[in-house]
Amino acid sequence: MNEHKTILIVDDERDLVDLLAINLQKAGYQTLAAFNGRQALAAIAGTPPDLILLDLMIPEVSGIEVARRVRTDPATAGIPIVMLTARGTESDQLVGLTMGADDYISKPFSMRVVLARIEAVLRRTAKPEVPSRIFSMGTIVLNTDTHQATVDGQPVKLTLTEFRLLCALIQASGRILSRAVLMQRAMGPGVTVTERTIDVHVTAIRKKLGPHAARIKTVRGVGYRMVDSDDAEDLIEAEAPGSPNS
Repeated sequence: MNEHKTILIVDDERDLVDLLAINLQKAGYQTLAAFNGRQALAAIAGTPPDLILLDLMIPEVSGIEVARRVRTDPATAGIPIVMLTARGTESDQLVGLTMGADDYISKPFSMRVVLARIEAVLRRTAKPEVPSRIFSMGTIVLNTDTHQATVDGQPVKLTLTEFRLLCALIQASGRILSRAVLMQRAMGPGVTVTERTIDVHVTAIRKKLGPHAARIKTVRGVGYRMVDSDDAEDLIEAEAPGSPNS
């Protein structure tokens, strides 16, 4: 199936772009290349790819700004983005994820890891082949077929990872979901991210829920749950191990 997927590689290191292109093509993907942010934006506007492999530090328009523009344009908001950069600190990763990246790979990297991450991102962002289903909590409504979300009847732009996280919380109907469970439901098995990554995504979701942000409750030391109330109280105590509901 990879031969139908096009990946845009954005990096100012031409040798690295060539290396990535060769390996991706061997894996069955089609590839496009851009060596700065302006070229990347032009390529995305001309032929929207199925995934963007995006370096953070590129000339003319930064990778962060490219990601921001992709996410704010309805025509491209659903394209998955994998950040690829030499800046591997947690703060840099969180910036990339906050701007809408679906995954983050630090240089130097293993080509096998890059291919595995790309496959995982494409798999979890693929449109599900299931009948349309609607999940809601109060005025928060998600359509899992169209991946559309509305709050108080108004459309809300969520990344696919954010959509999956919010859907998992709504489907749990008030039950507590650990960060590990949320990771698996949002990103699929075999994808390893830090718990802090889940926290960043939840923070982004809360901002987009506006006056209903407090419906997502933090359970200290455990994870999150969602309630059908706009109560401003945010933190709740985790139940003691061994309790009837644990």
